[in-house]
Amino acid sequence: MQTLTSRPPVPVHPFKGNGPETFTMARSEGGTVIEADMLLPHRKAYYLLVFVRQNHGRHWADLTPYEHRPNTVYFSEPGQILVKEEPTPFWGTHLEFTPEFVAQHAELRTLPIVQNPHHGHELRLTAAEADTVEALLAQLEAEYQRPGEWQQRMLGAYLTVLLTFLSRLYTAQYAEAEPTPDQRLLRAYQAKVEECFREVHEVSAYATQLHISAGHLSEVIKAQTGRPAIKHLHERLVLEARRLLLHTQQPLKEIAYDLGFQDASYFTRFFKREAGTTPAEYRTNIRKMYQ
Repeated sequence: MQTLTSRPPVPVHPFKGNGPETFTMARSEGGTVIEADMLLPHRKAYYLLVFVRQNHGRHWADLTPYEHRPNTVYFSEPGQILVKEEPTPFWGTHLEFTPEFVAQHAELRTLPIVQNPHHGHELRLTAAEADTVEALLAQLEAEYQRPGEWQQRMLGAYLTVLLTFLSRLYTAQYAEAEPTPDQRLLRAYQAKVEECFREVHEVSAYATQLHISAGHLSEVIKAQTGRPAIKHLHERLVLEARRLLLHTQQPLKEIAYDLGFQDASYFTRFFKREAGTTPAEYRTNIRKMYQ
């Protein structure tokens, strides 16, 4: 199904490092300064990790609200829709780094918290774990304040240690056994859907990309999840549609085009079949709920 182009429905905030910089960090000791565009729905073109020592308030990651808790790490990957409800005093540290920084430090790409297979966003720490994170952040900050020939390598090394420690906590909080071959195929399919759902709407096309038959892919996905492979694809399309209906003023026709539907009326029928309501009705009702 051909995808038609239109303007981006949600602004994408670029990385704001200086020059070739691909990593930034900032510590706050009770500050409340926040850029106004953070209070509007947006996507980031980079990875974000926020260690909260103390803060009250709430923010949203996609369609999920998160009440801020002390000794908690919040993390997001490029492309998620984020919005903060209001500025509040914050004690903690922000880390931002680009996909290019991850590519330059290959070991980072293998870490669970970077791959984020469970689509998590929040890690709650014990007091001892928070102290460990604080100590690792202090080492990172010391290196960040020391520009020089070796700085990028040292930052990569310290960040690897920090994210390795957080990955240990991630796997404990989102625990599961070693995946079977069928589970790995499920994850591969889900990753492909995440990458291509706007352009590719046929299970057979995903099977081709995964070098297996459509029948085998459908059989495995149904056995692993109890839902057909096409249902996973439809759920991902509906999730993105829900995001855009809630967070943007984009007309329904443009949302349809953005999601690969040439016919807006077909998109409306598809959404109603999958979500039980029309896109227009959903937009009205969800905004009443969260206004």
